[in-house]
This record gives sequence, C-alpha cells and structure tokens, in this order.
Amino acid sequence: MLIDIRGVYKIYNEDTDAEVRALDGVNLRIDRGEFVAVVGQSGSGKSTLMNILGCLDIPTRGTYLIDGEDVKELDDVQLSHIRNKQIGFIFQGYNLIQALTAYENVELPLIYQNISPFKRRDMVMDAMERVGVADRYKHHPSEMSGGQQQRVAIARAIATRPPIIMADEPTGALDSRTGQEVLHFLQELNKEGSTVILITHDNGIAATARRCVRISDGRIIEDKEQEVDWL
Repeated sequence: MLIDIRGVYKIYNEDTDAEVRALDGVNLRIDRGEFVAVVGQSGSGKSTLMNILGCLDIPTRGTYLIDGEDVKELDDVQLSHIRNKQIGFIFQGYNLIQALTAYENVELPLIYQNISPFKRRDMVMDAMERVGVADRYKHHPSEMSGGQQQRVAIARAIATRPPIIMADEPTGALDSRTGQEVLHFLQELNKEGSTVILITHDNGIAATARRCVRISDGRIIEDKEQEVDWL
C-alpha cells in the first residue's frame, strides 16, 4: 500500500462559530501504479486532500501513511525529503520561476537533491526531450506558450523520477488540444509504472483515469473503478 489515509479531518477554526471542515473523516487507499482521479467542485475539499497527500499540509486528526511512514511523525526536513524524492507536482498555474530558464526550472529539484552537475544535465535534458521542449531550454517562461510552460512543469515533475505524480487541474489553463496532450502524457507515465493522482472538477478529464474518487463537502461520496478514456 503506497498511500493509506484513515479518518482524516482538516478543520479550520475548530470549536468556534466559524469552524470549517475542509476534510471530514476521509478514508482512502491508493496502491502503487494506480491512476486515480479525485473529482469535486470548488470548495469540495479536493485541493485540501491533495495538499495532505502531497505532504504540503498535515491533518488536524487522523492518520496518513505514505509508503508505510506516518506523516505526523516526520519533521520538516523529512517531509521536504518526501516531497523532493517521492512526489512530482504539476499545477494549473505551472509554478515556474520567471527569472529562470526552462532548463534551470527543471534542474532546481535536482539541485535540492545534491545530484552532481554532470548527472543533472542528463536528467534535465532527458525529461525535457520526453515532453518535447528540449529546444526551448534557454527560454524563460514569459517566452513560451501556456502549453510549453506546462510541458516544462511536467519535465520538472518527472526529472527526479518520483514514484508519485500529483497533478492539480493540470489542463485548466490550456486549450483543449494541448490539454489532451498533457492528459495523454499522464497516461503514458502511468503505463510506465508511476502512480498518478489527478485532481479535477471535470468529469471528462476524470474519465482518463482508471479509478474515480468523488468528494463533496469534505467527504468521499463515491470511489469506483471505471472504463478508461484512452487518449
């Protein structure tokens, strides 16, 4: 079991009139190699769930085990290590650093891992070639289209070869054709063995995953296997 969430709550302003239960007793298990779409409307709790799954936040109550480790028992350095080594993040807004070139953006997580410069170069160019932006390695984000920026963001996510890819509305800022290309690439990563967790509000996008977890008002209301819409 790669991910095991048991009775997880995320509560803001607890025990006050302004209490908000962003997550309200969530149980979720994800095995290695799965492609799971977490689907919900704005305010449903899906982004809060992703933040906890990605070790960007910790639960108010409950247990989260990732690869057998209890997140609540880890310090900031250990959590950072998990984020850097085990999880590749892809965001709707790309989250690229504007002052850096495409190459430097992809290289950054490798620097954090203290990988040697020579090996870093091979890993960066391999990742950029895989997503079709190797010819843009000297360009800054402002010099690239939205689709190219998202490809750079994907290259950054996969450069460290993490076992888990977490994609939060990765096609939200893209045109439909480019969005389809991004989803196809996520399917290819999954075929190669990556565990992919896709956060979306769109049922059509969720159809590209083998499993659909539907969340509403901080609770999982449906969890089912589904026929995949292959791209």
